[in-house]
Amino acid sequence: MKKSLIAVASILVVGVLFLAGCQSKSDDSSVSSSKKVLRVGTEGTYSPFSYRDDNDKLTGFDVDVAKAVAKKMDYEVKFVEAPWDSMLAAFDAKKTDVVFNQVSITDERKEKYLFSTPYSVSHPALIVNKDNDDIKDFSDLKGKTAAQSLTSNYAQMAEDLGADISSVDGFSKAVELVGDNRAAATLNDDVTYYDYLKQKPNAPIKIVKTSDESTEVAAMFHKDDKDLADKVDKAIKELKEDGTLTKLSEKYFDKDITK
Repeated sequence: MKKSLIAVASILVVGVLFLAGCQSKSDDSSVSSSKKVLRVGTEGTYSPFSYRDDNDKLTGFDVDVAKAVAKKMDYEVKFVEAPWDSMLAAFDAKKTDVVFNQVSITDERKEKYLFSTPYSVSHPALIVNKDNDDIKDFSDLKGKTAAQSLTSNYAQMAEDLGADISSVDGFSKAVELVGDNRAAATLNDDVTYYDYLKQKPNAPIKIVKTSDESTEVAAMFHKDDKDLADKVDKAIKELKEDGTLTKLSEKYFDKDITK
């Protein structure tokens, strides 16, 4: 009987020690979760900026920039993916702290939100067939056929320059027409061009002119969250200075789009 009691007592002691050990491991594993969390709004369907790869892993230029910023700030990062309109609605409802999703800085948006220093810059580009030597400037578009998506601002720009518009569904179709000489040119931003050429380096197209006008992309914050905006702004500036942003840009575009 005594041996039985002793055996039971021993089992209880071992059980208590085992549970104590588990509790200790749990405490250790929660150290990283004690960091502040940066909730990032992004689409997750916008390649090459924010998308899911073949392994269903969220990746992209903007995603990597957000991760680098969070690391620089010593924050954990949590991505909240949603289509553009839903993403903005979630942000306005303060379900996210910041948006990294190629949000361009505009006067209208500046009235409602705060922005960091830009982390990428794009310019309107005139794209033609690689063998085309007739079109050298935007003014040369007059009377020529430009393949453009009618929902894009570039269609209006091409029309204002005197081009005849050939309606297409997206950039890929536009450059396909240009490459086949079924359209003389297409207008779009140079970042889109660099991404396309990275995927199809032998595409028979080239940029002959870029505009001095630029579109600056930045992280977007709530108007009342200046403290966080300042921290992210500082991190982005440091990532520019140490070359991290350039490396991320070249990873996705073979080009530095951060300047």
